[in-house]
Amino acid sequence: MTDTTNAPTSATVSIPVARRPTALRLLENYALPLLTILVYAFFAFFPLSSASFPTINNLNVILGSQAVVALVSIAALFPLISGYFDFSLGANAAMTQVMTAGLMSLYGLPLWLSIVVALVLGTLVGVVNGYFVTKLNMSPFVTTLGMSMLLAGLMTWFTGGRTFVSDIDPAITKFGSTRLLGIPLVFYITLLVALVAWYFFTHTPFGRSLYAIGSNATAARLVGLPVSKNVWWSFIVAGFIAGGAGVLQLARVGSATASDGGTILFPALAAVFLGATTIRPGFFNVWGTIIGAIFVSVSVSGLALSGASGWASNVFNGIALLAAVALSTYLGRNKRRG
Repeated sequence: MTDTTNAPTSATVSIPVARRPTALRLLENYALPLLTILVYAFFAFFPLSSASFPTINNLNVILGSQAVVALVSIAALFPLISGYFDFSLGANAAMTQVMTAGLMSLYGLPLWLSIVVALVLGTLVGVVNGYFVTKLNMSPFVTTLGMSMLLAGLMTWFTGGRTFVSDIDPAITKFGSTRLLGIPLVFYITLLVALVAWYFFTHTPFGRSLYAIGSNATAARLVGLPVSKNVWWSFIVAGFIAGGAGVLQLARVGSATASDGGTILFPALAAVFLGATTIRPGFFNVWGTIIGAIFVSVSVSGLALSGASGWASNVFNGIALLAAVALSTYLGRNKRRG
């Protein structure tokens, strides 16, 4: 008979788990907010920008412009979390901005109807993108990039090369310039959308299913999740939010002209991937995205007020996007390894 007196059992076996020091984990989780504060302090005391950067007016510009970029970033989260890119979001936002202004300027539609029509069109863009990707199995990169080019061309045709300035209801521009407690009202709108999106991703089965699909679509399908349906809906929601961002952009600037949306899309993507390096490193998350958008806005504003050339903001956005993608990919791989 075999003696099992000293044999280890499942109750006594212990597997050592390497744990990082608490300080290191906190630094990893909150490095980007700390960096944002340091960048703000740098430009606040930098001689070339110290006179105009740390002012209430500039803070309003930062938060106001960040609101639109952050909304597009939140829109991008829906397909990204489920494992898909949507490169048409910037053009979608530009399209709804042009449509809202054009319907009032050219056809005399009331403000509320112009907004509704524009939001419906923005949502339809998401419907078409989702159909091509999920039902026709087309590449999301090619599909959404082609949609972006299509929207840019249609906007040029619709505007005829004009900029819509006249006959726009002053109520929307008044809303865009309204401040509450010294902060632009549009920023509160963005925070409200962020709160809803955070609750959606973390507290609803549908939101959590998108994380499961993005992690392993095959496994998600095997456990019974409607992968195609949920991915399609992620594109639809993204289109609707991007449409709302376009309306807010019109409220901020008070005019609209044909654009490919690149000036909104690329800072938004930088914010999304920067957000994946903070709060929940390695995962796309809402609050990290908001912090990423603020970081991008603060940095670009500081560069502009320091006298940097116009190309500096594009260079910064490009570097930030490359660094954020590299770092978020590295962190994501580490998380998946346990």
